[in-house]
Amino acid sequence: MSNSNKALVIEVLQTVFVERDTSIVSTHFSNNYIQHNPLIPNGSESIPPMVAALPAEFRYEMGMVVAEGDLVMVHGRYTGWGPNPMIAVDIFRVADGKLAEHWDVMQEEVPASATASGNPMF
Repeated sequence: MSNSNKALVIEVLQTVFVERDTSIVSTHFSNNYIQHNPLIPNGSESIPPMVAALPAEFRYEMGMVVAEGDLVMVHGRYTGWGPNPMIAVDIFRVADGKLAEHWDVMQEEVPASATASGNPMF
C-alpha cells in the first residue's frame, strides 16, 4: 500500500506543480480534501485556481519521498512561491486511493555557504 500511495503522490505533484495540469484534481483528490496550510481552503476545488495564479517563473523540484502506511512525505523546493526559494516537507494522507489530507512545513532556503554546517537544505 505504501508504494502505491507514494506513486500517487509523485504523480499528483509532478502533474499539478511541474506540468501545471490540474485535470487530475477531480480524480486524484478526495471530495472531502482537508487542507492544513493556513493560506489554502479545504476542498480540492481550491487547487486549480491556486495553480493558475502561480507566476510564470514558479518551479517545483521534488526530492526525497517517504511513505509509511497511508502517509506520504515529500521534501521539495518551491521557487517563485515567495520572494526566495522555499524548502518544504509536504505530508499527504491517502484514503481510498485519493489524496485526502495535506500538511506542509516551509522555510526559506539558506545557501549552504551560509549554514553552520555548510550543508545544503535541499
